[in-house]
Amino acid sequence: MKLNIGCGNDYKEGYVNLDYNSDCKPDIIWDLADLPLPFKDNEFEEVYCSHILEHVNDLFDTLNELTRITKDKGVIQVIVPHFSNGMGYNDLTHKRFFGWFTFIQMIKGYYNVRVNFKIVKQKFNFLAVNHPIANKMFSWFYNLLPKQFYERFLCWIFPVGEIELKLEVVK
Repeated sequence: MKLNIGCGNDYKEGYVNLDYNSDCKPDIIWDLADLPLPFKDNEFEEVYCSHILEHVNDLFDTLNELTRITKDKGVIQVIVPHFSNGMGYNDLTHKRFFGWFTFIQMIKGYYNVRVNFKIVKQKFNFLAVNHPIANKMFSWFYNLLPKQFYERFLCWIFPVGEIELKLEVVK
């Protein structure tokens, strides 16, 4: 089974679509602040999580919960706003932004808290994932640059929209 968490208007066929907003007609109405999620351990092969993690109250609890409901070697697809994305600051419900090294740091352990996944793929998207032409034209540039150099010196001159990750659950 596959889960589209925080689906909003991006209802995906073949997925269990979950959102707190009943107006978007999800399969399951659920607030992510209410953990644990209403699923069994190891229920999903894939979890799709686009522009959700910046809204949650406790990032570690939420990621650990996604890991719980995803099978070993299952995939969690994550798309989050990069901290240089100026448009993201207009959304008052955003609690955090992400950098290239955020998930790397979480895997290594942050204040003795770790998450149990590995990064299979990680890339910058120039704009949101639903802008394929602009992304194809510009994203290659950002992904060629050394990430520490880009985030330290260039991201405020040439901001990127989001970071897209493919995470593999390790149990």
